[in-house]
Amino acid sequence: MGEAQFGIRNFIGAPVATTRLSEQALVCMPPRCAKFTFEEWKRSNEQRCRNTEDQQQLADRVLGECERLREETAERTAIMKATTDRRIEERIGDVEFNKNELQRQRKEICLELEALGVYKTRLQDCLASLKANALAICRKCLMLRDGRLGIDLVVDDVEDALQREITVILGAQSLLNRALEQLNEQMRRLRSCRYLLDRDLQYKQSAIDIDKNCLSLKPTDLCLSIYEGFSNLDPANISAYEYNAYSAKNIQAAGREVTSARPIRVYIDTLLKQVIDDLWDAYNKCNHAFNVRIEQTKIAKGNLEDMHRETSRKISEMQNNILELQKALAAKEGNIGLAHTRLGRRAQRVEAELVRDPPGQALYYECEMLRHSTKQLQQMLHEANASLRYLLQTQIQLEEDINIKMNTLKIDEVDCMTLRATMDYHAY
Repeated sequence: MGEAQFGIRNFIGAPVATTRLSEQALVCMPPRCAKFTFEEWKRSNEQRCRNTEDQQQLADRVLGECERLREETAERTAIMKATTDRRIEERIGDVEFNKNELQRQRKEICLELEALGVYKTRLQDCLASLKANALAICRKCLMLRDGRLGIDLVVDDVEDALQREITVILGAQSLLNRALEQLNEQMRRLRSCRYLLDRDLQYKQSAIDIDKNCLSLKPTDLCLSIYEGFSNLDPANISAYEYNAYSAKNIQAAGREVTSARPIRVYIDTLLKQVIDDLWDAYNKCNHAFNVRIEQTKIAKGNLEDMHRETSRKISEMQNNILELQKALAAKEGNIGLAHTRLGRRAQRVEAELVRDPPGQALYYECEMLRHSTKQLQQMLHEANASLRYLLQTQIQLEEDINIKMNTLKIDEVDCMTLRATMDYHAY
């Protein structure tokens, strides 16, 4: 120790020695430890042996506990996996049962929608037929009957029947339109229920696929992953009661809509039958009015034609009568001239011979008679000519009336009845 201190002093005090020591490795020697006794050595070995035995016993217990724990955890894991698998299988079965119920209800909705679609087509066909056929024909008949002439342009039973038929058709259209609106609303509600069922079915199929995929996974699969986040790995917050209530609500709503749709079909059947019966009744009444009016027009036309023939015959007779009167007047002119000539010549008698004798009186009475007869014949000729003019005027009026009746018959019997023959109220 003294030498070391001496060396350090030399190292501090001598610059030449410092340069030399820096070139050499400095080695520090530890102090020598104290020696142990034999008893200490023996106790140390015994203590080491006891410690080793204790550690070995502890290791045996740990090994046994580890083996027991491995077996227990393996068994528990297998039991839990089997329980989970069974629960997943049960859940798949429950979801598939609900899915089947939804599919059954969806099928009923689809069948009901298809049936309602047929009824909608029936209503639309009936409305289109009423608008494009029946209503147009009735209005065209009214327009054609406005083409009647003269006195035949009358508000008769046919026009009243046509107006009533148009009223029936418009009322039927109103009823059918309201029924169509109700049908469209019911179909919309059914489609809404079907959408909810489809969405629920989609969710359930997705859940089934996920559960089947989970059921097919094994602990040795390479696609497994361990979640190391802090949030809850299971975000499910819907209870089983809420889940069942959701599906049950959709099924019950669909069932109610299907049940509500069936009375609408019965109502539409009854409505169509009633509408068709009312339309046929109005159609038959209008046709009956047409037939009666046509028969009346034919009778009137026949009477006018008979009167026309009689008038024509009277005209011919009157014309012959006028000719005879003219001939009679012409014949009377010779007799008048003869009587006047005789009177004139007898007036040339002289003196006592210019006497009022019977021949003179006879000639005077003859002239008066001839003048009176001529006046009567002229009066009768004037009356005959007037009567002929009246007859000719009546003939013209009868011909006009006959033409009017012919025009009316053409409108009613040919035009209107031909159009009405195309009206067909079949069972839509």
